[in-house]
Amino acid sequence: MRFLMLALLIWPQVGLGESLVATRLIRATEVIAEGDVTRQPQAVSGAAHHPDQVIGLEARVALYPGRPIKLADLGPAAVVERNDIVRMVYRRGGLVILSEGRALARAGLGDTITVMNLGSRQSVQGVVTTAGLVEVTGSSGAME
Repeated sequence: MRFLMLALLIWPQVGLGESLVATRLIRATEVIAEGDVTRQPQAVSGAAHHPDQVIGLEARVALYPGRPIKLADLGPAAVVERNDIVRMVYRRGGLVILSEGRALARAGLGDTITVMNLGSRQSVQGVVTTAGLVEVTGSSGAME
C-alpha cells in the first residue's frame, strides 16, 4: 500500500514534464521576448516546452498570463503589413516578371499572402520570401 501511495505522488511529476506559460498579457501581433515566458511543471498537449521554441515568434492570438502557450497560436514575425506596397516577382523558366502590389494582409517569412497588382487591380497569391518581396505562384495573367 505504501508503494502505491508513493507511486501516485511521484508519477504526475515524472510522467508529464513541463510546458511554457505567459508571464504577462501578450497581445496578438506582439513578438515574444525572453521575459514573457516561464516554465510550469505540468505538460499540456500542444504547448511549447522550451523557451527557444517561442522566443522571437509572433503571437497570432492574445496569450494570457499563467496559461500554456500553444505552438499553434504562434507564427513567424510579420515582415509585411496589410496595405504595404510590395514587389511581386513571377518566374517561369527564363521568364521573370516584376510588378508592384498592395498586400491585403499581414504575413511573415514563408507565409502565403494575397496581393493586389497595382497595374491590373487583380489579386494574386504568393509566398513572402523577404521583407517587401512576394514570390507569386500560379497564373501570370494577373501580373501583366
